[in-house]
Amino acid sequence: MNFLPEDIERYIEEHTRVEPELLQQLHRETWQKIVNPRMLSGHVQGRALSMFSKMIRPKTILEIGTFTGYSALCLAEGLADDGRLFTIDVNDELKWIQDKYFALSPYGARIHRHFGNALDVIPSLHHDFDVVFMDADKSNYMQYYDMIMARLKPGAFILIDNVLWSGKITSPAQTNDEDTRVLQALNDRVNTDERVENVLLSIRDGLMVLRVK
Repeated sequence: MNFLPEDIERYIEEHTRVEPELLQQLHRETWQKIVNPRMLSGHVQGRALSMFSKMIRPKTILEIGTFTGYSALCLAEGLADDGRLFTIDVNDELKWIQDKYFALSPYGARIHRHFGNALDVIPSLHHDFDVVFMDADKSNYMQYYDMIMARLKPGAFILIDNVLWSGKITSPAQTNDEDTRVLQALNDRVNTDERVENVLLSIRDGLMVLRVK
């Protein structure tokens, strides 16, 4: 969903540095061949993820929700020289497109994939994380938040995607709309959690940025 007028959205796209050619190719192939291509981070959000990562220079990144690998490649651009990115997805049917683009990327060897339920996989990863990016099933966002907060040291960052949820976040959730209810509860909780400082950015479908105190 576009929250800004179309001409403003276009201006933002035109005045955000173009992503590398490999990511442009991945973007095109995702839209050509993959169901629900809107799940891809895309140009502006991808450049924002890259910029955050380059500012932080993380040694370890955890990504919850791989999809076709676009956001992982964006985040990997800012890894420290010895850094690694761990990405989790419940769906291994997209492994073929991840394989293709990770192999072509200079960061591919530093990306470690795990397939399965993130609630089961995260406890098996014995690492401290400097950055966590959440872009997976919304119904489990609260559980992911609780699980990763227990693992993060002061100065770590959490980036949470889709927190505006196509604008539905500002209206009472329908009876059968669990995703909206969870996102509303999470946004409220983050905003009152004394362990973090946060800012909600209106990038794409909403990006919540948190820093652990």
